[in-house]
Amino acid sequence: MIVLRVVHTVFAGLTILFATVLSAALIGIASESAAADKILRLWARLFLALAGARVIFKQAAPLDPTRSYIFVSNHTSNLDVPAIIFVSPEPLRFIAKQELTRIPLFGWAARRMGHVFIDRRDSHGAAKAIRRRIERGLYGVGLFFFAEGTRSTGEEMLPFKKGAAITALETALDCVPIAVAGARDVMRPKGLGVFRPGPVAVVFGAPIPVAGHSLERRDELVAAQRAAVESALVEARALVAAAKVRERAGRDT
Repeated sequence: MIVLRVVHTVFAGLTILFATVLSAALIGIASESAAADKILRLWARLFLALAGARVIFKQAAPLDPTRSYIFVSNHTSNLDVPAIIFVSPEPLRFIAKQELTRIPLFGWAARRMGHVFIDRRDSHGAAKAIRRRIERGLYGVGLFFFAEGTRSTGEEMLPFKKGAAITALETALDCVPIAVAGARDVMRPKGLGVFRPGPVAVVFGAPIPVAGHSLERRDELVAAQRAAVESALVEARALVAAAKVRERAGRDT
């Protein structure tokens, strides 16, 4: 069994690499457009299929398609990104660490599409980069933050950074909490490992209004974001557990 998983992982990994390079080139040419978003969603669909991730999506409340939101999520694995892109009801632009720009072709394509890269050691510079992106206009596109700042290797979430809360307050955009569960079981959060096909749940919680919050008391919004993601995470984990029970029952019949 382990040999088959290794062979599958090598084949899938090489296919994902090729698809990533091709998608990056096409997205770079398409720039920030509907075509680029379609290419990104196709890449996400292929990534998930090759990894063996069976995505379960649940949304607590419909989002207004004419509005932009700040999306805030936990981070468990590199599989989180394609899973969220695949189910998101609106196009997303990620706020990501600048180290990713060193990846050939990827950084150029991501910038062309409107994603934002920041130096996590320079909060002032990061804020300026995000403001410049907002000044260009969002037009129904959401800004996405992994609030922990990096992938968590344990069951407990890491402390939330303040960037998503500050951006929400400065733009008066409501926050949408997202929780991902099961991705870590399919793809290890860090280091090398084989793909282990299984269910992955993505839960979008109800939007958190920024009305009533202020920059001076930003920590309160950070706490509200974390509480909402934790609540969605409980639901996401329950969905994964239920899916695994159904799959075991199906194999036994």
